[in-house]
Amino acid sequence: MSRIADLAHRNLLGVFAERDPQKRAAVVAEIYAERVTFADPDETVVGRDALNEKAQQLLDRAPDFVFSPAGEVRVSGNLAMLAWHLGPAGQPPVASGLDVSIIENDRIVHLYTLLDPPPA
Repeated sequence: MSRIADLAHRNLLGVFAERDPQKRAAVVAEIYAERVTFADPDETVVGRDALNEKAQQLLDRAPDFVFSPAGEVRVSGNLAMLAWHLGPAGQPPVASGLDVSIIENDRIVHLYTLLDPPPA
């Protein structure tokens, strides 16, 4: 797995899916630039601490949900895309989306989360 693909997986599973605050903080410090920007449909936050807090808030709102990759990481240059699902373990997902990461100097500098429309 390439370094860029590894960063995309660690973003999803080591940060946004990680419920242990200490483990998550260690991964945040390792994979993101200090002034990382994170944007989702709700807001844009800047910095590792703000991104870590955003991940914690998301996990707090969905205590019984788990993230899982929905396919392989797609890489083009310094850009990675990883689709994901979110929902109760062993159940169909209740949400899905796509994370787009831009990497510089082996760290994620920009992260964008796009949500799929809810099923009809």
